[in-house]
Amino acid sequence: MSRSLKIDMHTHILPEKLPDFAKKFGYGDFIHLVHKRPQYADMMKGGVFFREINENCWDPEIRIAEYAQYHTQYQVICTIPVMFSYWAKAQDGLEISQFLNDHLAQVVAAYPKHYLGLGTIPMQSPKHAVQELERIKNELHLPGIQIGSNINNKNLDEPEFYPIWEACEQLGLAVMIHPWEMMGSEHMSKYWLPWLVGMPAETSRAACSLIFGGVLEKFPKVRFNFSHAGGSLLATIGRVAHGFNCRPDLVAIDNSINPREYLGKFWVDCITHDLPYLKYIMEMIGSDKITLGSDYPFPLGDLEIGKFIEDSDIAQKDKDNIMYQSTLDWLSVEI
Repeated sequence: MSRSLKIDMHTHILPEKLPDFAKKFGYGDFIHLVHKRPQYADMMKGGVFFREINENCWDPEIRIAEYAQYHTQYQVICTIPVMFSYWAKAQDGLEISQFLNDHLAQVVAAYPKHYLGLGTIPMQSPKHAVQELERIKNELHLPGIQIGSNINNKNLDEPEFYPIWEACEQLGLAVMIHPWEMMGSEHMSKYWLPWLVGMPAETSRAACSLIFGGVLEKFPKVRFNFSHAGGSLLATIGRVAHGFNCRPDLVAIDNSINPREYLGKFWVDCITHDLPYLKYIMEMIGSDKITLGSDYPFPLGDLEIGKFIEDSDIAQKDKDNIMYQSTLDWLSVEI
């Protein structure tokens, strides 16, 4: 396999046209798109402007041309987290997931040498989520899913989510956890702090919940990947482990295994924007557990798609792991 292979496993896409789910369901601030001018669209959350996107958020061919500039052959595509809609009624959440997953599968089928896909599921209803997991695997043939860091402020270790982890194990589906609905965002809206501070904290929240709640112990075959380099987890693992040791009465109540024991048992993407920190993560979990991610097409991502790694003094074997091999292992696919 060529050393030049690059697989960007963290990118977001939307259909060019979205149904007016609020009108259809009769409630809610569902996202819809307003195309006011060529090549651009406004994402509207209910009647409120959320974000402007351009055509690289929905046009597969434009995306291919853009990421080819950085010698990337494949993108793993998934929806934008604001589309999760976990607050929606269960059947409506399932319908939204099905619509988005059908679109992902269509893009992958149309461009099989350029795209892989991660589906979405209605986490607010494990029954419906498992139903869609089975369709994702058996009908759409996607290798994994993307989920949020919390579900309506419930942590991911809640027993109600166990059927989802069990299904992911049985179906062999990879799981990417992406921060969303950042805790405390209403108190720190200035300076873009929800994205700069809240997102890393959200990812650590999800990881710690899964570790302390014993989910990684109960479902060891689920291949979790924590986006944005694991958020603040690995930077604060000393504090997390020390808390586990000094206050087991508060921390080690559902799992008696030190959190450090789980290092190397999950994946993170490489979006650090910082070479020394990436090297630190490599020391912590190994390059075989670090996947190339960009968060394309959004500006907070690494839109040069790992160029800072390619230009670095990191050993070629480690670069190969990050650029493609770790993603192939995480998704359990061959290309």
